[in-house]
Amino acid sequence: MVTQASVLDALKSVKYPGFSRDVVSFGLVKQVEVKGGEVRVVLQLTSANEEAAGQIRSAAGDVLRRIPGVEKVQVEILQPSGPAPAPGNPLSSQTKVPGVARILAVASGKGGVGKSTCSVNLACALNQSGLRVGLLDCDIYGPSIPLMMGVHGRPSVNEREQLVPLVAHGVRVMSMGLLIPDDQPVVWRGPMITKTIQQFLLAVDWGDLDFLLVDLPPGTGDAQLSLCQTVPLDGGMVVTTPQEASLGVVRKGIAMFNKVHVPILGIVENMSYFTTPQGERMEIFGHGGGRQEAARQNVPFLGEIPIYTEIREGGDRGMPVTVSAPNHAAAQAFKRIADQVQKIWRE
Repeated sequence: MVTQASVLDALKSVKYPGFSRDVVSFGLVKQVEVKGGEVRVVLQLTSANEEAAGQIRSAAGDVLRRIPGVEKVQVEILQPSGPAPAPGNPLSSQTKVPGVARILAVASGKGGVGKSTCSVNLACALNQSGLRVGLLDCDIYGPSIPLMMGVHGRPSVNEREQLVPLVAHGVRVMSMGLLIPDDQPVVWRGPMITKTIQQFLLAVDWGDLDFLLVDLPPGTGDAQLSLCQTVPLDGGMVVTTPQEASLGVVRKGIAMFNKVHVPILGIVENMSYFTTPQGERMEIFGHGGGRQEAARQNVPFLGEIPIYTEIREGGDRGMPVTVSAPNHAAAQAFKRIADQVQKIWRE
């Protein structure tokens, strides 16, 4: 006898194109109807990509027809409509960044959770895996990536009038902090933020990259919306700390990605615990909240980062711990998350 459970089990073998995760774990299956030997499923995709929709429809139909007792199959695919470009502004519609294979946004609902620290160490860890990596600092008001990556000076301009990123630890870096003096504040309104982020994405010579990591500012404002409207994002990662004060805004960050149709790659819990010199484990901010929230949101838990002095010291002197001490437990924690990120996409 055909059941909803057997239908969902079958759909778990349907992978989202370009990912190793299936359409069920991505939460794309919105409706399953079974009437005798007739099966109807509705999937809500987060992308307007018609090619991906066709592949999913075909694969879903194939696996459902193989269920014993199924006589008729209907697979309905719902997709968002693509953003309409504003008159005279070609950057207002999504544009693929030339040479960049995948774009991953690193976000947090609130400040102070170590999002930028995670971004720089993840970028360096991915680079150490042999991948070509870029890191874009989209925190226009408070850029910290140049300090953490140890990059100084101004980007040059090539013959095509594109900015050329600086390179640190094998990673190509671009940030507002490279364009203005350290003590000069950025006092801008939303439209200027939007234009700058568009230029950082499309007027920068990123070259050929396997990953472009985008370090977003805290919250869900102009910078986040500008990024999502300018280029198609391949995924979003949310960084949190264990306590409820952070987890509450994590839900807002996930909701933001869902509203702009960006797949959630998972949650990272930073500052998970501290180990004293005597070996005692102290859970300063509580523990396990990130893992529990990932389960509640039905998204992957990518890993936890304990509190290590070496992480802070590395960021302060422009030498991320993944570079300065790759065998240290702190660096290994970031490497495990980098490995998880790579596994999400098929090699």
